[in-house]
Amino acid sequence: MKNTEFNSLTDKELNEKLASLKSDLFKLRFSHASGSLTNSSELQVCKRNIARVKTVIRQRELGLAKAPEKTVEKKVAENKSAEKKTTKKSAKVDAEVKG
Repeated sequence: MKNTEFNSLTDKELNEKLASLKSDLFKLRFSHASGSLTNSSELQVCKRNIARVKTVIRQRELGLAKAPEKTVEKKVAENKSAEKKTTKKSAKVDAEVKG
């Protein structure tokens, strides 16, 4: 993942991602030790992603970066609810104009 993708996650999502990456790293280390790891560069990629997540978390703690206010799903849900409200209002206005 890229830094911009990590920056777009909320704090809760970052912590979940960090836990997931740590468990992935454990599995990769175990498979590397047993000799079943085919691509050893996966270890390096996983470690770098962990560092990226920790960096974003620390930046937010220090106030250097802000957490996203709303996720994309929430924005989509709000847009849909706003559209419903505007259609209801326009229906009322149409009824008043006709009546």
